[in-house]
Amino acid sequence: MKEIKIVIVDDSPFSVGMISNILTENGFSVVGSANSLQEAETVVTEQNPDVVTMDMTMPGGDGIDATRAIHKINPNIKVIIVSSMMDDEIVRKAKRANVSGYLQKPVDGEELALAINRIMADEQLFVELETIYYTVFKEAFNDTCNKFFKSVPTYKDEKTSNDERNSDGFSVVLGISGKYGGRMLLDMSAETAESIGGFLFGQNELSKEQVVNAISEVANIIAGNACSLINKTNMLFGFRVAPPTVVYGESIMISKSELDSVSSVVAETKFGEVYMNIGFSRSEGHE
Repeated sequence: MKEIKIVIVDDSPFSVGMISNILTENGFSVVGSANSLQEAETVVTEQNPDVVTMDMTMPGGDGIDATRAIHKINPNIKVIIVSSMMDDEIVRKAKRANVSGYLQKPVDGEELALAINRIMADEQLFVELETIYYTVFKEAFNDTCNKFFKSVPTYKDEKTSNDERNSDGFSVVLGISGKYGGRMLLDMSAETAESIGGFLFGQNELSKEQVVNAISEVANIIAGNACSLINKTNMLFGFRVAPPTVVYGESIMISKSELDSVSSVVAETKFGEVYMNIGFSRSEGHE
């Protein structure tokens, strides 16, 4: 595991010294400390740590305010609250502010070290996912097209942005649950959807229900195969695919998703263009 850089935010010099000693003894690199919200913003900007330990009370704002300020600087920094105060309301506020952990003073050294290592292991696992998921979903798309249609699409407009998009008329969305939450979206014109459905059913005239069934099954196979391949690389992912949701019609807007990593591409198939968008969030996905 790489060296983990930590900043300590606490208005008590005693607590800063104590926590610093604990972290250093456990092999972490303490790169700075702060006694107020303003100092926290300055040292985090300068040092860009992996983790911040955060007291709840300090000049200029509380630990929740400071956490939000830190995440504006870098949303990937992990914040662990280390405070004498712990009640249900504070914990709820901390979770809403995307705090990664909550420990009560006097903090146990082994407990703090374990919490940090677990949080950073989770982050490295998400980085592992980021490096593979787009390629795996493209491979699953290729394999499905090859087996069903005896042809492999070409690709264009590959992006890692997460923008709103006007639907081409026919969209299918599948939620992904597991270690991280995610989704896969396929979007195409109604004509493309009908052509794919007609090929699979072996007839020209299809009901809307038949088209929906055909595209839903194709999308389910792509997402299911991709998630199975990702799970084989690391069983900790534990991904499962939820039943698809299909939306069709004119003037449909595909909204920007609240995901931490998103990739998209346009596949040129023998039936027309299919837009594929895949993304995952660092938060856990629940079925």
